[in-house]
Amino acid sequence: MSPGAHGINGVSLFSTNHMNPAFYHLLHVFALLVLTAHTYMAFANPDPENRKRTVMITGIASLLMLVSGFGLFAKIYHNQWAGWIVVKLFCWLGFTALGGIAYRKAHLRGLLSFLGLAILLIALVMVYLKPF
Repeated sequence: MSPGAHGINGVSLFSTNHMNPAFYHLLHVFALLVLTAHTYMAFANPDPENRKRTVMITGIASLLMLVSGFGLFAKIYHNQWAGWIVVKLFCWLGFTALGGIAYRKAHLRGLLSFLGLAILLIALVMVYLKPF
């Protein structure tokens, strides 16, 4: 193992047998930050010249969120479905769509921005409170 491959408390993020959930968590949060930043960048400046690049970046970030989210789901919850996970999937799908919608419906940027914040808040409540 290389000296820089140590994760939290000396636990490796990469292993030959399995992936540490910390790796999935870091990837999930990083992808969320990228997706959020580029979605709100589209709201701030829905210039058609930026559309292709923004949609590409948000699509990749969204895919990374999905893969890392299911990685966490498998590692931590052992594929046991709960209602809050389904709600988070709908939040992921809704927030992912907002980046592309910002270019098609530029006149609704204020409403879409508020909707994005509401979706993010619902997703955070689901993951931290797990109400059902």
